[in-house]
Amino acid sequence: MNLKDYIARVDNFPEEGIIFRDISPLMADGEAYQYATRKIVEYARDKEVDMIVGPEARGFIVGCPVAYQLGIGFSPCRKKGKLPRETVEVNYGLEYGKDVLQLHKDSIKPGQKVLVCDDLLATGGTIKATIELIEKLGGIVVGTAFFIELTELKGREKIKDYDMLTLMEF
Repeated sequence: MNLKDYIARVDNFPEEGIIFRDISPLMADGEAYQYATRKIVEYARDKEVDMIVGPEARGFIVGCPVAYQLGIGFSPCRKKGKLPRETVEVNYGLEYGKDVLQLHKDSIKPGQKVLVCDDLLATGGTIKATIELIEKLGGIVVGTAFFIELTELKGREKIKDYDMLTLMEF
């Protein structure tokens, strides 16, 4: 299946000069969404993953069905102030400033094998911060998985020490 057929290109969004890769058509097609999810599930099984972590918010869309299919847990990595219990946090750089990501302190057990899932790898900042949080809690990041990689933004370089699956490259 050519998953690129299910990705919409939106020019000049969210600002002039940006090409936004929209996964909505992929999610709207049951067969395509199931196929993409199955590819990540196969990757996760090979890694013997214990837990899935997905950064806000599209990481939930990718990671939750993977966790469900594997019969394992999912932990949301959220922006500051969105999680109600005790958290660990990390500051990270964005293209136009800084932000903070958090995980619940009890979301990852020491030694758990974790797969980080997201819709898209761009600059790698969010994924690198997510990995830092997992490792702060004693988790072992055994891989990362994405529907899309934007190769020209070189996010792969920020997480080069981690195994990676990307289903499409633009």
